[in-house]
Order: sequence, then structure tokens, then C-alpha cells
Amino acid sequence: MSTALTPEQVAAFERDGYIVLRGLFDAEEVDLLRRAMEEDPSVRDHMLVRADGEGGGTRIALWNRAGDSVYGLAARSDRMVDAAEALLGGPVYHFQSKLTAKDAGGGGAWEWHQDYGYWYYNGCLYPRLLSCMIALDRTDRGNGCLQFLKGSHHLGRVEHVQITPEQNGIDPARVAAAEQRLERVYAELDPGDVVIFHCNLFHRSDQNRSDRRRWTLIVCYNRVDNDTITKDDDRYYVPLERVPDGALKAAGLKFADAGNAEHFTSKPYVPKVGAAE
Repeated sequence: MSTALTPEQVAAFERDGYIVLRGLFDAEEVDLLRRAMEEDPSVRDHMLVRADGEGGGTRIALWNRAGDSVYGLAARSDRMVDAAEALLGGPVYHFQSKLTAKDAGGGGAWEWHQDYGYWYYNGCLYPRLLSCMIALDRTDRGNGCLQFLKGSHHLGRVEHVQITPEQNGIDPARVAAAEQRLERVYAELDPGDVVIFHCNLFHRSDQNRSDRRRWTLIVCYNRVDNDTITKDDDRYYVPLERVPDGALKAAGLKFADAGNAEHFTSKPYVPKVGAAE
């Protein structure tokens, strides 16, 4: 599918902080990505649990390079890179990818936060980053879909505080003020849909208390001229080698190689900030 974004889509991203691209990946591609997340030993062996403040937790796996696995090819595909570059206004590189496996019956909540509330501490001077969340399952209010405060990216980076040992969140007083002024929207997606959101957009999600899981694959990009000023976190600039959109189906169910070319991480990055009062 072509991702030559329209001027209206670019304007909507700049105004609202997000856009949704319906059916960006077809059913065959979603099946390959879903099976890779379920069956790839590298994903399984690097699965972590991110606890929330309500007694639940979300299983996640994180990696910092886009290799030759089917999910690495998705991150390097023309459709994804074209969209990221159109919205960020320049060449990009792969910053991070993440599986969020929010399982049925209690998959964890995420507090209101900005991704740049974390990535600023990785050495990114400017908020020239975005996330592309690919729905692998139906994601809706019932199973804990993403929620945004529309246009909140215009507030800039807001102070974050420690909510749990594994989650930082936006200062609750700032959240309360923003909620009075901004519309809350829900990113309800079918498998293969992609929501792209700005790194300063306020977002959160509820626990999944339904009988349906909610698995998503999130690919994050940074603008090349916003390369990290530190090189100790493995998210610095590495040239991104594009592949045509047909590369996913051509590769089939291809897993990460044994050499860890994807650079899976052993723990999530949680900057040290003050505790919530």
C-alpha cells in the first residue's frame, strides 16, 4: 500500500499529534508479524513484565535495531519510512521497536506519559521522534486501547514523576489541567491498521480486563539530525537500509538471527525522576 501522505494528513498530524493509516498491512503480512511475535525465540527469551500501579502488568520485548527478521523488514519498509519522513520532515533512522503483549484478563495499564519524557534522557535534544503502532489484534476500549489527549504535543515536554518502579508518568496536576482543555480520543484499530503519534503526545491505556488479548508492534523513528548526544544507550544513529514493501511476504516467517542483530534489550529504560507527591 502506498504511504504518500496527503497534505491533509500531514496537517492533521501537526494539529492533533497523531494520524491513523487504515489497512497499512494486509492480512497475510499481519499473520507473519503476529506469528513472529508469538514464535520467535528471540522475542520470547527477552520478554519482560512492566508492572502498573493497579496490580497488573504488560509483557513487553524491546529491540534497538531493524534487522532481517520479518518485523525488522516491516520497520525498514518503504511504506513505514516514507510516512515517518513525511511527518518528521527529514531522513529518519530506526530508534526502537517494541512488542506490547497486553493479555486478556488483566494485561497492565499505562499511566499518562510522553515518549519524549523517556527519550529526552536518551540524549535526543529535539522532540523529532514518532511511534508507529501496528495492531496485531483488534484493539478497542474493551481490551485497553491507547488513549490520547488530542493536541497535547503542543504543550512540549512536561515534567514526569515516578508512578511505579517501572513506570514514569506526567505530573498528575498537569494531566488534570490538560484533561480540562483537551479532548480524549481512543485509538481503536483493526489488525493491520497503524496509528502514528508524536513523541510529546500525552497517551495512556487501561488494563485489559476483557477475554481478548491486545498485542501491538510499535516501531519508533528518530530524525537523523536529532541523533543522540550520548552513545551509551544503543539508540544512536545507525543508517537505515530501506526495503521495498514486498520484502515482508518475500521473507515469509523469518525470525531474528542467532547473532542478536536486532539488539534485544534485557531491561526497559526508566529514567530516574522524582516520586509523585
